[in-house]
Amino acid sequence: MSHAPLTASPAVMAAIPDCGPEPQASQRRGVVPPGMRVYAIGDIHGQMPLLLHMHEAIQEDAAKFRGDSLKIVYLGDYVDRGSRSRDVLELMSARPIPRFERVYLRGNHEHLLLSAFKDDGMAPGWLFNGGDATLRSYGIYPPHGLQAYQCIPDLMAQFRQAIPQHHLDFLRSLKPYHIEDGYLFVHAGIRPGIEPPEQAVEDLIWIREGFLDYEGAHPHVVVHGHTPHERAEMEENRIGVDTGAFATGVLTALVLEGEDRRLLTVRGRPI
Repeated sequence: MSHAPLTASPAVMAAIPDCGPEPQASQRRGVVPPGMRVYAIGDIHGQMPLLLHMHEAIQEDAAKFRGDSLKIVYLGDYVDRGSRSRDVLELMSARPIPRFERVYLRGNHEHLLLSAFKDDGMAPGWLFNGGDATLRSYGIYPPHGLQAYQCIPDLMAQFRQAIPQHHLDFLRSLKPYHIEDGYLFVHAGIRPGIEPPEQAVEDLIWIREGFLDYEGAHPHVVVHGHTPHERAEMEENRIGVDTGAFATGVLTALVLEGEDRRLLTVRGRPI
């Protein structure tokens, strides 16, 4: 099946100006260390062509960077819903981008996959949330409707045979969060008032209510995915970069350097 050609569309957003109310004293100013540039990529959901194109766009964007450190933070949800989850995991686990340090965070969909892999009783929740697309990417084709749930033991047995060990090792190695100076990177968000090491994993990968509507300061500016919006959200205390690639064909990365923030986007047809 042919697809519309993908074209990179860097959307540059200027650094947040020093105007308006100052951040509360408890929140560190959003900044990354000198000589470093960080790219934070939103939810991928099996969109292999978009991920490849984003990697190309990032490499082109970074070609003239003269600092000491280039880093990519992947914010989780690499699998499910899109048709090429297996290829995404293969790329991320076995074909890293040269020159870049990489940080891989765990999303709720990776958590669902691993829970279903371990316990058939967790498989219905995974299938309902797009895990059926991941099974198909491994050559396992669930029947439609209720029959899929009646066949779960057989489907999961096939999946345990089909998934390569290095994919499992990669999924099990994913981090719950990452900190770079004034930024905290996480899949879904945080529970306000709790330090990162004390956060519940369930909140880090699932939270919406209590985080998205919180207007107070956090110890760091939180960079997250999980909740899709048509455009990236640039709030004073958080930045959301999930632009719903599996439905919109738009994959977004936040680019951080010093105090500057801008966006890099690629577009194509969802698969």
